[in-house]
Amino acid sequence: MTKSMEQIHRIKELQLQQMGPYQIAKELGLDPKTVRKYMEQEDFSSKAPIAEVRVSKLDPYKATIEAWLKEDEKNRYKQRHTAQRVYDRLCREHSGFDCSYPTVVRFVRETRQKHKLSKDGFLELEWHPGEAQADFGECDVILNGTRSACRYLVVSFPQSNAAFVQCFLGETAECLCQGLMDVFQHVGGVPKRLVLDNATGAGRRIGETVRLTQLFQRFQSHFGFEVTFCNPASGHEKGNVENKVGYVRRNYFVPLPSAPSLVEWNTDLLQMCDLDNLREHYKKDKPICELFEADRHAFRPLPRLPFEACRYEHLKTNGYGKFVLDGKHTYTSSPMYAEEEIVVRVGAHYVEPLDAAGEAISRHPRQFGSIRTDTVDWLTMLDSLIAKPGAWKNSTMRSQMSYDVRDYMDDLDRSGLRQALRMVKELSERYGLDVAVTSLQETIVRRRADGISANTAMIAARIAGFGLDTAATPGPDMRLYDDALMPVPTGGL
Repeated sequence: MTKSMEQIHRIKELQLQQMGPYQIAKELGLDPKTVRKYMEQEDFSSKAPIAEVRVSKLDPYKATIEAWLKEDEKNRYKQRHTAQRVYDRLCREHSGFDCSYPTVVRFVRETRQKHKLSKDGFLELEWHPGEAQADFGECDVILNGTRSACRYLVVSFPQSNAAFVQCFLGETAECLCQGLMDVFQHVGGVPKRLVLDNATGAGRRIGETVRLTQLFQRFQSHFGFEVTFCNPASGHEKGNVENKVGYVRRNYFVPLPSAPSLVEWNTDLLQMCDLDNLREHYKKDKPICELFEADRHAFRPLPRLPFEACRYEHLKTNGYGKFVLDGKHTYTSSPMYAEEEIVVRVGAHYVEPLDAAGEAISRHPRQFGSIRTDTVDWLTMLDSLIAKPGAWKNSTMRSQMSYDVRDYMDDLDRSGLRQALRMVKELSERYGLDVAVTSLQETIVRRRADGISANTAMIAARIAGFGLDTAATPGPDMRLYDDALMPVPTGGL
Protein backbone atom coordinates (compact mmCIF):
# COMPACT_ATOMS: atom_id res chain seq x y z
CA MET A 1 0.00 0.00 0.00
CA THR A 2 1.25 3.45 -0.94
CA LYS A 3 2.16 5.56 2.08
CA SER A 4 1.92 9.29 2.52
CA MET A 5 4.98 11.41 1.86
CA GLU A 6 5.14 12.27 5.56
CA GLN A 7 5.42 8.58 6.48
CA ILE A 8 8.02 7.95 3.79
CA HIS A 9 9.99 11.00 4.96
CA ARG A 10 9.95 9.66 8.57
CA ILE A 11 11.22 6.25 7.39
CA LYS A 12 14.17 7.89 5.62
CA GLU A 13 14.92 10.00 8.71
CA LEU A 14 15.06 6.94 10.96
CA GLN A 15 17.13 5.14 8.33
CA LEU A 16 19.69 7.95 8.58
CA GLN A 17 19.84 7.22 12.34
CA GLN A 18 21.08 3.70 11.52
CA MET A 19 17.88 2.02 12.57
CA GLY A 20 16.96 -1.27 10.86
CA PRO A 21 13.69 -2.10 9.09
CA TYR A 22 12.24 -4.02 12.04
CA GLN A 23 13.04 -1.21 14.45
CA ILE A 24 11.50 1.40 12.13
CA ALA A 25 8.45 -0.80 11.56
CA LYS A 26 7.94 -1.15 15.30
CA GLU A 27 8.48 2.57 15.84
CA LEU A 28 5.98 3.64 13.15
CA GLY A 29 3.57 0.70 13.37
CA LEU A 30 4.21 -0.39 9.76
CA ASP A 31 4.86 -3.65 8.03
CA PRO A 32 8.62 -4.42 7.80
CA LYS A 33 8.27 -5.26 4.08
CA THR A 34 6.82 -1.81 3.43
CA VAL A 35 9.59 -0.15 5.42
CA ARG A 36 12.26 -2.13 3.58
CA LYS A 37 10.77 -1.05 0.18
CA TYR A 38 11.05 2.66 1.00
CA MET A 39 14.47 2.23 2.60
CA GLU A 40 15.73 0.77 -0.71
CA GLN A 41 14.01 3.39 -2.90
CA GLU A 42 16.40 5.98 -4.32
CA ASP A 43 14.32 8.14 -6.65
CA PHE A 44 11.70 10.34 -5.01
CA SER A 45 11.28 12.95 -7.79
CA SER A 46 7.67 13.66 -8.73
CA LYS A 47 6.28 11.94 -11.82
CA ALA A 48 4.12 13.48 -14.53
CA PRO A 49 0.55 12.33 -14.15
CA ILE A 50 -0.42 9.81 -16.81
CA ALA A 51 -4.03 9.54 -17.84
CA GLU A 52 -5.45 6.14 -17.44
CA VAL A 53 -5.82 4.45 -20.79
CA ARG A 54 -9.25 3.00 -21.05
CA VAL A 55 -9.98 0.43 -23.68
CA SER A 56 -13.34 0.87 -25.41
CA LYS A 57 -15.20 -1.40 -27.76
CA LEU A 58 -15.60 1.65 -29.97
CA ASP A 59 -11.83 2.12 -30.51
CA PRO A 60 -11.67 0.18 -33.82
CA TYR A 61 -14.43 2.39 -35.26
CA LYS A 62 -13.36 5.83 -34.02
CA ALA A 63 -11.28 6.66 -37.11
CA THR A 64 -14.27 5.81 -39.33
CA ILE A 65 -16.62 8.03 -37.31
CA GLU A 66 -14.14 10.94 -37.37
CA ALA A 67 -13.81 10.60 -41.16
CA TRP A 68 -17.59 10.74 -41.55
CA LEU A 69 -17.85 13.84 -39.36
CA LYS A 70 -14.94 15.48 -41.19
CA GLU A 71 -16.65 14.89 -44.53
CA ASP A 72 -19.82 16.44 -43.06
CA GLU A 73 -18.10 19.83 -42.91
CA LYS A 74 -18.47 20.08 -46.70
CA ASN A 75 -22.19 19.30 -46.62
CA ARG A 76 -25.25 21.31 -45.80
CA TYR A 77 -26.33 21.33 -42.16
CA LYS A 78 -29.41 19.19 -42.81
CA GLN A 79 -27.33 16.59 -44.65
CA ARG A 80 -24.86 15.86 -41.84
CA HIS A 81 -24.65 12.76 -39.66
CA THR A 82 -26.60 12.70 -36.41
CA ALA A 83 -25.42 10.35 -33.66
CA GLN A 84 -28.34 8.07 -34.55
CA ARG A 85 -27.28 8.00 -38.19
CA VAL A 86 -23.67 7.18 -37.20
CA TYR A 87 -24.89 4.31 -35.01
CA ASP A 88 -27.18 2.95 -37.73
CA ARG A 89 -24.37 3.01 -40.34
CA LEU A 90 -21.95 1.22 -38.01
CA CYS A 91 -24.52 -1.48 -37.32
CA ARG A 92 -25.25 -1.94 -41.02
CA GLU A 93 -21.74 -1.67 -42.48
CA HIS A 94 -19.73 -3.51 -39.78
CA SER A 95 -20.95 -6.99 -38.92
CA GLY A 96 -18.88 -7.23 -35.73
CA PHE A 97 -20.06 -3.93 -34.27
CA ASP A 98 -21.54 -4.45 -30.77
CA CYS A 99 -21.26 -1.06 -29.02
CA SER A 100 -24.20 0.59 -27.31
CA TYR A 101 -25.94 3.65 -28.69
CA PRO A 102 -25.00 5.88 -25.68
CA THR A 103 -21.32 5.08 -26.27
CA VAL A 104 -21.61 6.31 -29.85
CA VAL A 105 -23.49 9.43 -28.74
CA ARG A 106 -20.75 10.34 -26.23
CA PHE A 107 -17.97 9.94 -28.78
CA VAL A 108 -19.79 11.97 -31.48
CA ARG A 109 -20.44 14.76 -28.94
CA GLU A 110 -16.80 14.76 -27.74
CA THR A 111 -15.47 14.82 -31.32
CA ARG A 112 -17.64 17.75 -32.34
CA GLN A 113 -16.83 19.65 -29.16
CA LYS A 114 -13.10 19.16 -29.79
CA HIS A 115 -13.37 20.87 -33.19
CA LYS A 116 -15.82 23.57 -32.16
CA LEU A 117 -14.59 27.18 -32.12
CA SER A 118 -14.51 28.94 -28.77
CA LYS A 119 -17.25 31.55 -28.33
CA ASP A 120 -14.84 34.42 -27.80
CA GLY A 121 -13.36 33.97 -31.27
CA PHE A 122 -9.96 32.58 -30.23
CA LEU A 123 -7.80 32.24 -33.31
CA GLU A 124 -5.37 29.38 -33.75
CA LEU A 125 -1.90 30.22 -34.99
CA GLU A 126 -1.91 27.16 -37.23
CA TRP A 127 -4.16 27.62 -40.23
CA HIS A 128 -5.89 24.71 -41.90
CA PRO A 129 -7.09 24.27 -45.49
CA GLY A 130 -10.38 26.00 -46.20
CA GLU A 131 -9.94 28.81 -43.64
CA ALA A 132 -9.86 32.42 -44.82
CA GLN A 133 -9.18 35.93 -43.56
CA ALA A 134 -10.64 39.17 -44.94
CA ASP A 135 -9.91 42.88 -44.53
CA PHE A 136 -10.24 46.19 -46.36
CA GLY A 137 -7.49 48.52 -47.59
CA GLU A 138 -7.58 52.02 -49.08
CA CYS A 139 -6.40 53.13 -52.52
CA ASP A 140 -7.09 55.49 -55.42
CA VAL A 141 -8.33 54.34 -58.82
CA ILE A 142 -8.95 56.37 -61.98
CA LEU A 143 -12.53 55.54 -62.97
CA ASN A 144 -13.72 56.81 -66.33
CA GLY A 145 -11.05 59.51 -66.21
CA THR A 146 -11.77 60.65 -62.64
CA ARG A 147 -9.55 59.88 -59.65
CA SER A 148 -11.67 58.16 -56.98
CA ALA A 149 -10.92 57.08 -53.40
CA CYS A 150 -11.70 53.36 -53.13
CA ARG A 151 -11.74 50.51 -50.63
CA TYR A 152 -10.45 47.13 -51.71
CA LEU A 153 -11.43 43.86 -50.02
CA VAL A 154 -8.70 41.23 -49.70
CA VAL A 155 -9.69 37.61 -49.00
CA SER A 156 -6.64 35.48 -48.18
CA PHE A 157 -6.14 31.80 -47.42
CA PRO A 158 -3.23 31.48 -44.94
CA GLN A 159 -2.61 27.77 -45.55
CA SER A 160 -1.66 28.39 -49.18
CA ASN A 161 -1.03 32.17 -49.07
CA ALA A 162 -3.46 32.64 -51.99
CA ALA A 163 -5.41 35.91 -52.08
CA PHE A 164 -8.21 37.48 -54.11
CA VAL A 165 -9.20 41.15 -54.35
CA GLN A 166 -12.33 43.17 -55.14
CA CYS A 167 -12.64 46.97 -55.19
CA PHE A 168 -15.49 49.25 -54.05
CA LEU A 169 -16.20 52.90 -53.42
CA GLY A 170 -17.25 52.19 -49.82
CA GLU A 171 -16.87 49.78 -46.92
CA THR A 172 -20.47 48.86 -46.17
CA ALA A 173 -22.17 45.53 -45.53
CA GLU A 174 -23.31 45.51 -49.18
CA CYS A 175 -19.70 45.93 -50.35
CA LEU A 176 -18.40 43.24 -47.98
CA CYS A 177 -21.06 40.70 -48.99
CA GLN A 178 -20.73 41.46 -52.71
CA GLY A 179 -16.95 41.15 -52.56
CA LEU A 180 -17.02 37.89 -50.62
CA MET A 181 -19.66 36.47 -52.96
CA ASP A 182 -17.63 37.41 -56.05
CA VAL A 183 -14.55 35.69 -54.57
CA PHE A 184 -16.52 32.58 -53.53
CA GLN A 185 -17.91 32.23 -57.04
CA HIS A 186 -14.49 32.77 -58.61
CA VAL A 187 -12.77 30.08 -56.50
CA GLY A 188 -15.73 27.69 -56.80
CA GLY A 189 -16.50 27.17 -53.12
CA VAL A 190 -17.09 28.64 -49.66
CA PRO A 191 -14.44 28.74 -46.90
CA LYS A 192 -15.27 26.75 -43.79
CA ARG A 193 -14.32 29.67 -41.56
CA LEU A 194 -13.82 33.39 -42.18
CA VAL A 195 -11.91 35.73 -39.86
CA LEU A 196 -12.85 39.42 -40.00
CA ASP A 197 -11.36 42.52 -38.42
CA ASN A 198 -13.54 43.69 -35.54
CA ALA A 199 -16.78 43.41 -37.54
CA THR A 200 -15.70 45.75 -40.37
CA GLY A 201 -18.66 46.05 -42.75
CA ALA A 202 -20.42 43.14 -41.05
CA GLY A 203 -21.71 44.96 -37.98
CA ARG A 204 -20.33 46.77 -34.97
CA ARG A 205 -18.78 45.76 -31.68
CA ILE A 206 -20.49 46.80 -28.44
CA GLY A 207 -18.23 45.79 -25.57
CA GLU A 208 -17.47 42.11 -26.02
CA THR A 209 -20.42 41.50 -28.33
CA VAL A 210 -20.47 41.87 -32.11
CA ARG A 211 -23.88 42.94 -33.39
CA LEU A 212 -24.15 41.84 -37.03
CA THR A 213 -26.11 43.67 -39.70
CA GLN A 214 -29.17 41.86 -40.97
CA LEU A 215 -27.65 41.64 -44.47
CA PHE A 216 -24.49 39.92 -43.22
CA GLN A 217 -26.55 37.54 -41.08
CA ARG A 218 -28.53 36.58 -44.17
CA PHE A 219 -25.33 36.25 -46.20
CA GLN A 220 -23.64 34.01 -43.63
CA SER A 221 -26.73 31.82 -43.29
CA HIS A 222 -27.05 31.54 -47.08
CA PHE A 223 -23.44 30.46 -47.68
CA GLY A 224 -23.07 28.43 -44.48
CA PHE A 225 -19.61 29.44 -43.20
CA GLU A 226 -18.42 30.10 -39.65
CA VAL A 227 -17.21 33.57 -38.75
CA THR A 228 -14.69 34.74 -36.13
CA PHE A 229 -14.00 38.35 -35.21
CA CYS A 230 -10.61 39.57 -34.03
CA ASN A 231 -10.34 41.19 -30.63
CA PRO A 232 -9.99 45.00 -30.63
CA ALA A 233 -6.47 46.19 -31.54
CA SER A 234 -5.43 42.62 -32.34
CA GLY A 235 -4.51 42.71 -36.00
CA HIS A 236 -1.89 40.01 -35.36
CA GLU A 237 -4.75 37.53 -35.08
CA LYS A 238 -5.13 37.77 -38.87
CA GLY A 239 -1.57 38.60 -39.85
CA ASN A 240 -1.78 36.90 -43.23
CA VAL A 241 -4.41 39.22 -44.67
CA GLU A 242 -2.81 42.25 -42.94
CA ASN A 243 0.34 41.56 -44.96
CA LYS A 244 -1.69 40.89 -48.09
CA VAL A 245 -3.40 44.28 -47.88
CA GLY A 246 0.00 45.98 -48.15
CA TYR A 247 1.21 43.58 -50.84
CA VAL A 248 -1.88 44.24 -52.96
CA ARG A 249 -1.52 48.01 -52.65
CA ARG A 250 2.13 47.93 -53.75
CA ASN A 251 1.69 45.46 -56.60
CA TYR A 252 -1.84 46.00 -57.95
CA PHE A 253 -2.38 49.73 -57.39
CA VAL A 254 1.01 51.21 -58.35
CA PRO A 255 0.91 53.03 -60.69
CA LEU A 256 -2.70 54.14 -60.31
CA PRO A 257 -4.90 51.77 -62.32
CA SER A 258 -7.39 53.18 -64.82
CA ALA A 259 -10.67 51.51 -65.76
CA PRO A 260 -14.06 52.46 -67.23
CA SER A 261 -15.84 51.16 -64.10
CA LEU A 262 -15.25 49.22 -60.90
CA VAL A 263 -17.18 46.23 -62.24
CA GLU A 264 -14.72 45.89 -65.14
CA TRP A 265 -11.73 46.58 -62.88
CA ASN A 266 -12.87 43.85 -60.48
CA THR A 267 -12.89 41.34 -63.32
CA ASP A 268 -9.31 42.31 -64.16
CA LEU A 269 -8.34 42.06 -60.47
CA LEU A 270 -9.43 38.43 -60.22
CA GLN A 271 -7.37 37.57 -63.31
CA MET A 272 -4.37 39.37 -61.80
CA CYS A 273 -4.81 37.35 -58.60
CA ASP A 274 -4.83 34.07 -60.55
CA LEU A 275 -1.56 35.06 -62.23
CA ASP A 276 0.01 36.14 -58.95
CA ASN A 277 -0.89 32.80 -57.35
CA LEU A 278 1.37 31.05 -59.89
CA ARG A 279 4.44 32.23 -57.94
CA GLU A 280 6.18 30.03 -55.39
CA HIS A 281 5.18 30.08 -51.73
CA TYR A 282 7.70 32.05 -49.67
CA LYS A 283 8.34 29.10 -47.32
CA LYS A 284 6.85 25.87 -48.65
CA ASP A 285 8.79 25.69 -51.96
CA LYS A 286 5.66 25.00 -53.97
CA PRO A 287 3.52 27.22 -56.23
CA ILE A 288 0.73 28.91 -54.32
CA CYS A 289 -1.82 27.63 -56.84
CA GLU A 290 -0.85 24.02 -56.03
CA LEU A 291 -1.16 24.61 -52.29
CA PHE A 292 -4.50 26.29 -52.90
CA GLU A 293 -5.92 23.00 -54.17
CA ALA A 294 -5.95 21.79 -50.56
CA ASP A 295 -8.10 24.82 -49.72
CA ARG A 296 -10.43 24.05 -52.61
CA HIS A 297 -10.81 20.46 -51.42
CA ALA A 298 -11.85 21.70 -47.97
CA PHE A 299 -14.36 24.28 -49.22
CA ARG A 300 -18.07 23.95 -48.63
CA PRO A 301 -20.09 23.80 -51.87
CA LEU A 302 -21.62 26.95 -53.32
CA PRO A 303 -25.32 27.27 -52.50
CA ARG A 304 -27.74 26.16 -55.17
CA LEU A 305 -29.67 29.45 -55.21
CA PRO A 306 -28.14 32.90 -55.91
CA PHE A 307 -27.90 35.59 -53.25
CA GLU A 308 -28.68 39.30 -53.70
CA ALA A 309 -26.14 41.35 -51.75
CA CYS A 310 -28.42 44.34 -51.26
CA ARG A 311 -30.82 45.93 -48.84
CA TYR A 312 -34.21 47.55 -49.46
CA GLU A 313 -35.31 50.93 -48.11
CA HIS A 314 -38.63 52.79 -48.21
CA LEU A 315 -37.91 56.40 -49.20
CA LYS A 316 -40.06 59.44 -50.00
CA THR A 317 -39.46 61.30 -53.28
CA ASN A 318 -39.71 65.06 -53.70
CA GLY A 319 -41.68 67.00 -56.34
CA TYR A 320 -39.12 66.07 -59.01
CA GLY A 321 -39.22 62.35 -58.26
CA LYS A 322 -35.84 62.48 -56.48
CA PHE A 323 -34.93 60.69 -53.23
CA VAL A 324 -32.02 60.97 -50.78
CA LEU A 325 -29.94 57.99 -49.61
CA ASP A 326 -27.42 57.91 -46.75
CA GLY A 327 -28.30 61.50 -45.88
CA LYS A 328 -26.22 63.18 -48.61
CA HIS A 329 -26.73 61.47 -51.97
CA THR A 330 -29.68 62.36 -54.22
CA TYR A 331 -30.90 60.13 -57.05
CA THR A 332 -33.72 60.38 -59.58
CA SER A 333 -36.53 57.89 -59.97
CA SER A 334 -38.94 59.45 -62.47
CA PRO A 335 -41.11 62.58 -62.39
CA MET A 336 -44.19 60.35 -62.50
CA TYR A 337 -43.25 59.06 -59.01
CA ALA A 338 -43.04 62.56 -57.49
CA GLU A 339 -44.18 62.94 -53.87
CA GLU A 340 -44.52 59.16 -53.40
CA GLU A 341 -42.98 56.55 -51.12
CA ILE A 342 -40.97 54.08 -53.19
CA VAL A 343 -38.82 51.03 -52.47
CA VAL A 344 -35.12 51.42 -53.31
CA ARG A 345 -32.74 48.52 -53.86
CA VAL A 346 -29.29 49.45 -52.47
CA GLY A 347 -26.32 47.38 -53.64
CA ALA A 348 -22.55 47.72 -53.55
CA HIS A 349 -22.27 49.28 -57.02
CA TYR A 350 -25.79 50.41 -57.96
CA VAL A 351 -28.93 52.03 -56.55
CA GLU A 352 -32.28 51.16 -58.16
CA PRO A 353 -35.67 52.68 -57.31
CA LEU A 354 -38.42 50.13 -57.95
CA ASP A 355 -41.99 50.42 -59.14
CA ALA A 356 -44.95 48.65 -57.54
CA ALA A 357 -44.17 45.46 -59.48
CA GLY A 358 -40.56 45.40 -58.26
CA GLU A 359 -39.09 46.47 -61.61
CA ALA A 360 -36.28 49.04 -61.72
CA ILE A 361 -37.46 52.54 -62.63
CA SER A 362 -33.87 53.72 -63.11
CA ARG A 363 -30.36 52.61 -62.25
CA HIS A 364 -27.60 54.76 -60.76
CA PRO A 365 -23.96 54.16 -59.82
CA ARG A 366 -23.94 54.24 -56.02
CA GLN A 367 -22.29 57.29 -54.45
CA PHE A 368 -20.25 57.25 -51.24
CA GLY A 369 -18.51 59.82 -49.07
CA SER A 370 -19.40 62.97 -47.16
CA ILE A 371 -19.73 65.29 -50.18
CA ARG A 372 -23.29 65.84 -51.38
CA THR A 373 -24.09 64.43 -54.83
CA ASP A 374 -27.02 64.58 -57.24
CA THR A 375 -27.15 61.67 -59.68
CA VAL A 376 -29.50 61.79 -62.66
CA ASP A 377 -30.74 58.96 -64.85
CA TRP A 378 -31.05 60.65 -68.25
CA LEU A 379 -33.40 57.99 -69.64
CA THR A 380 -36.07 58.79 -67.07
CA MET A 381 -35.54 62.50 -67.80
CA LEU A 382 -36.03 61.76 -71.51
CA ASP A 383 -39.43 60.25 -70.75
CA SER A 384 -40.43 63.45 -68.99
CA LEU A 385 -39.09 65.70 -71.78
CA ILE A 386 -40.83 63.65 -74.48
CA ALA A 387 -44.10 64.20 -72.62
CA LYS A 388 -43.29 67.89 -71.98
CA PRO A 389 -40.86 69.09 -74.70
CA GLY A 390 -41.47 72.71 -73.66
CA ALA A 391 -39.25 72.06 -70.61
CA TRP A 392 -36.21 71.32 -72.82
CA LYS A 393 -34.55 74.75 -72.63
CA ASN A 394 -34.60 74.74 -68.83
CA SER A 395 -33.68 71.08 -68.35
CA THR A 396 -30.50 69.78 -66.73
CA MET A 397 -30.03 67.47 -69.71
CA ARG A 398 -29.72 70.42 -72.12
CA SER A 399 -26.93 71.95 -70.04
CA GLN A 400 -24.95 68.69 -70.32
CA MET A 401 -25.11 68.57 -74.14
CA SER A 402 -22.46 69.94 -76.50
CA TYR A 403 -23.12 73.34 -78.09
CA ASP A 404 -23.74 71.70 -81.49
CA VAL A 405 -26.47 69.42 -80.16
CA ARG A 406 -27.91 72.15 -77.93
CA ASP A 407 -28.20 74.66 -80.78
CA TYR A 408 -29.71 72.11 -83.14
CA MET A 409 -32.34 70.98 -80.60
CA ASP A 410 -33.17 74.59 -79.65
CA ASP A 411 -34.09 75.39 -83.27
CA LEU A 412 -36.58 72.51 -83.58
CA ASP A 413 -40.27 73.09 -83.17
CA ARG A 414 -42.26 71.20 -80.52
CA SER A 415 -43.01 68.22 -82.78
CA GLY A 416 -39.47 67.99 -84.11
CA LEU A 417 -37.99 68.22 -80.61
CA ARG A 418 -40.23 65.43 -79.37
CA GLN A 419 -39.20 63.28 -82.35
CA ALA A 420 -35.48 63.99 -81.75
CA LEU A 421 -35.77 63.17 -78.06
CA ARG A 422 -37.61 59.95 -78.85
CA MET A 423 -34.82 58.99 -81.28
CA VAL A 424 -32.17 59.63 -78.60
CA LYS A 425 -34.13 57.48 -76.14
CA GLU A 426 -34.46 54.58 -78.60
CA LEU A 427 -30.75 54.65 -79.44
CA SER A 428 -29.86 54.97 -75.74
CA GLU A 429 -31.84 51.84 -74.90
CA ARG A 430 -30.03 49.99 -77.69
CA TYR A 431 -26.46 51.34 -77.44
CA GLY A 432 -26.32 53.53 -74.32
CA LEU A 433 -26.78 57.26 -73.85
CA ASP A 434 -23.16 58.18 -74.62
CA VAL A 435 -23.29 56.47 -78.02
CA ALA A 436 -26.69 58.01 -78.82
CA VAL A 437 -25.60 61.57 -78.02
CA THR A 438 -22.21 61.15 -79.76
CA SER A 439 -23.97 59.84 -82.88
CA LEU A 440 -26.36 62.78 -82.90
CA GLN A 441 -23.48 65.21 -82.54
CA GLU A 442 -21.55 63.54 -85.39
CA THR A 443 -24.57 63.78 -87.66
CA ILE A 444 -25.02 67.47 -86.85
CA VAL A 445 -21.31 68.31 -87.19
CA ARG A 446 -21.20 66.58 -90.58
CA ARG A 447 -24.24 68.70 -91.50
CA ARG A 448 -26.28 65.68 -92.45
CA ALA A 449 -29.55 66.83 -90.93
CA ASP A 450 -31.57 65.50 -93.88
CA GLY A 451 -32.83 62.10 -92.71
CA ILE A 452 -31.17 62.65 -89.35
CA SER A 453 -32.91 59.67 -87.73
CA ALA A 454 -31.51 57.15 -90.22
CA ASN A 455 -28.07 58.78 -90.34
CA THR A 456 -27.76 58.98 -86.56
CA ALA A 457 -28.85 55.35 -86.23
CA MET A 458 -26.23 54.29 -88.78
CA ILE A 459 -23.45 56.16 -86.98
CA ALA A 460 -24.57 54.74 -83.62
CA ALA A 461 -24.36 51.20 -84.99
CA ARG A 462 -20.90 51.92 -86.38
CA ILE A 463 -19.66 53.37 -83.08
CA ALA A 464 -21.02 50.40 -81.12
CA GLY A 465 -19.53 47.89 -83.56
CA PHE A 466 -16.25 49.40 -84.75
CA GLY A 467 -15.69 52.74 -83.06
CA LEU A 468 -15.94 56.20 -84.53
CA ASP A 469 -12.47 56.42 -86.05
CA THR A 470 -12.55 53.56 -88.55
CA ALA A 471 -9.57 54.92 -90.48
CA ALA A 472 -7.24 53.37 -87.88
CA THR A 473 -8.86 49.93 -88.16
CA PRO A 474 -8.12 47.29 -90.83
CA GLY A 475 -10.30 47.54 -93.93
CA PRO A 476 -11.64 50.44 -95.98
CA ASP A 477 -11.95 53.97 -94.62
CA MET A 478 -15.65 54.15 -93.70
CA ARG A 479 -15.62 57.93 -93.88
CA LEU A 480 -15.68 57.67 -97.68
CA TYR A 481 -18.98 55.80 -97.43
CA ASP A 482 -20.31 58.39 -94.98
CA ASP A 483 -19.75 61.15 -97.55
CA ALA A 484 -21.35 59.11 -100.31
CA LEU A 485 -24.40 57.92 -98.36
CA MET A 486 -25.21 61.01 -96.33
CA PRO A 487 -26.54 63.76 -98.63
CA VAL A 488 -26.18 67.44 -97.99
CA PRO A 489 -29.02 68.58 -95.67
CA THR A 490 -32.10 70.40 -96.88
CA GLY A 491 -33.69 70.67 -93.40
CA GLY A 492 -36.06 68.66 -91.20
CA LEU A 493 -35.78 65.27 -89.60
